Amino acid sequence: MPEVESIDIIRAQDRHFPDFGWLQTYWLFSFASYYDPHNIQFGALRVFNDDVVAPGTGFPTHPHEEMEIITIVLDGEMTHQDSMGNKAVIRAGDVQRMSAGTGLTHSEFNFAEQPVHFYQIWVLPDTPRLEPSYDQRSFTPDQWRNRLLPVASGQAIENVVSFNTDATIYRGQLDAGNRLNFDNTAGRRAFVYLTEGELTIDGLVLNKADQARVDTEKPLCLVACADAEFILVDVPSCKGWGYNDRILSGEKK
Repeated sequence: MPEVESIDIIRAQDRHFPDFGWLQTYWLFSFASYYDPHNIQFGALRVFNDDVVAPGTGFPTHPHEEMEIITIVLDGEMTHQDSMGNKAVIRAGDVQRMSAGTGLTHSEFNFAEQPVHFYQIWVLPDTPRLEPSYDQRSFTPDQWRNRLLPVASGQAIENVVSFNTDATIYRGQLDAGNRLNFDNTAGRRAFVYLTEGELTIDGLVLNKADQARVDTEKPLCLVACADAEFILVDVPSCKGWGYNDRILSGEKK
């Protein structure tokens, strides 16, 4: 099969949006009651949920297993408690990771007076049957201003939240007119989700809450048309996982 190079842009309005009242959420991949056989995952990236939880509400105790679960808080705060004995408040700028491994339970509640806005990202682990574990770190916006800052990784990067997949999650912010390059390498895929602003990826325009799913081995050029904040997830390709029919048949865009 020939190599396929593509950048697929998915617009904000095409995300799946359940509104539970206490929870308003966009599910970027199949999740819970939302099932699309053509939108299961992207390489090792299995879940990306854009969640807002109302004050005084949250997720009661529930189980997970065999997943690397990374939470990035944008605004507000969330109180976490789990069966490993961890209890922590996750605030804006914080990144938390749970390796569910052989199994754990946890709860997440917003005990603050304002909504909490966060991303929850699930990545498939490279190794099954791991002992459950936890990690959390704090970062500040100046650290990712006009650069890509790795905040969670399984690639032996220092001073980040660790997890058990050959992947890295970056936060980035670009002032209007600034640019940066990201070197995509063989056997890798890149996922970009725009939090705010306007950004081009190799000339393709992303507006707020748009996403790009990138299958190319060429360096990517990201340019801010307006002040832009975003998440970039670099994952192993996992050929055959989460590819649409066009890519699996080897057709070029």
